[in-house]
Amino acid sequence: MPVRLETRFSPAADRRTPRACFCFAACVLFALSGQLPAQAPPAPQAKYIVVLDAAHGGSDTGAHLANGQLEKTVTLALSVKLRSLLAARGFQVITTRESDATIAPDRRAEIANRLQPRACLSIHASDSGSGVHLFASSLAPAQPQRFVPWKTVQSQWVTRSLALTGAVNASLQQAGLTVTLARTALPGLDSMACPAIAIELAPDRDAKLTVKSGVDDPAYQSRVAEALAAGLLVWRSEPRQP
Repeated sequence: MPVRLETRFSPAADRRTPRACFCFAACVLFALSGQLPAQAPPAPQAKYIVVLDAAHGGSDTGAHLANGQLEKTVTLALSVKLRSLLAARGFQVITTRESDATIAPDRRAEIANRLQPRACLSIHASDSGSGVHLFASSLAPAQPQRFVPWKTVQSQWVTRSLALTGAVNASLQQAGLTVTLARTALPGLDSMACPAIAIELAPDRDAKLTVKSGVDDPAYQSRVAEALAAGLLVWRSEPRQP
């Protein structure tokens, strides 16, 4: 037969503090359900995405460099080194290519724009000049608009791209590398809706312009990659993001 439960209250029980009542209610709930109420899971943290774009690839060999190297090979090697360093520092890294594949400039921009990254680095290589060349888009800054021509999307981001250039430049110089700053028109870069810059690796030369390390030197590539990773760490710490 059903068991009837009766609860009797005494004047002493009525004088219990609200905290005691709460604890009593929690104990009853635990006894009846066998478990405490589930806690809401912590809100997921926003991922800090960086896109690395190793220029050229596949049938697009890029420049023919010293020692028989092709630009497409050097850019991929530097991208792989930088990807590992950034991943170890908590970045989510997306690459436009991981192999010797042909990818159109518009496709590279599509990959970046779909992910809405906090930074995009387009990696190039050259035998001319010295150190690292940093390029931002030559487009004039423009106010945000709902509809923007594909080839000038970067105009709404160029101010932030110049700020990204500054953070990377400071890190490269701190590492003792020669840096050249410029602005240029690049089809893929100009269509990216994010802070985006082009990085061109040139040989490391001494004061007499004698080559100390070529662009295919793994140690030199690692040194540059370390400096780039340090620059992106500074960029990530900026209060205004993206």
